[in-house]
Amino acid sequence: FTSISERLGAKETVALLNEYFTDMVDIVFAHNGVLDKYIGDMIMAVFGSVLQSDDDASNAVMVGNRMLTGLHHLNQRRAARGGEPIQIGVGISTGNVVAGNIGSLKRMEYTVIGDRVNLAERLEGANKFYGTSILICEATYAAIRDHAEAREIDLIRVRGREMPVAIYEALGHHTADSFPHREEALAAFREGLLRYRQRDWGGAEHCFSAALAANPGDGPSKIYFER
Repeated sequence: FTSISERLGAKETVALLNEYFTDMVDIVFAHNGVLDKYIGDMIMAVFGSVLQSDDDASNAVMVGNRMLTGLHHLNQRRAARGGEPIQIGVGISTGNVVAGNIGSLKRMEYTVIGDRVNLAERLEGANKFYGTSILICEATYAAIRDHAEAREIDLIRVRGREMPVAIYEALGHHTADSFPHREEALAAFREGLLRYRQRDWGGAEHCFSAALAANPGDGPSKIYFER
């Protein structure tokens, strides 16, 4: 965002953000999400803070997937006007949070805070490292695993937590163009991850090489192959 805004200038940057926010917030609202706030170029959305349901995690993942689809259409419009495409990352975390009116006596805002909020932000940022678009936590994956496609990516330690957490990539937004030979690549990746954790380095390297042969642009396979 910073590099794009420097090239565009103030007026064009505001126009870009307004167009982007309009498209994305409509998707959030369409699936029972609550717009908590804008943080610079970031959208913070909450599901289930007012009325909880069993579908909160599913709705959050669906919104993430549809945001990526909506971004594709936005980039097509930008390309038609001569603009450069933009990329986003989505982080989703499920769990207990503190919700309420927080602020000063002069200005209060209803929001949520807590470890799970922080984890969602860390996952959003981790997309740049893994070459992914949507990263979710283990609790989110447990809620959607039976009806939404995802794969385990890694165990990571995030700032403020001593124990590593399992993270997963939501895959529902991908098409045959954005993730070619998906079944072959994912099968090879899963086998490679298993062998990697068994310290079968040669077998893992072979599997990740096969995953990259199926989809040369797969970021997680590139990272494990280099490891």
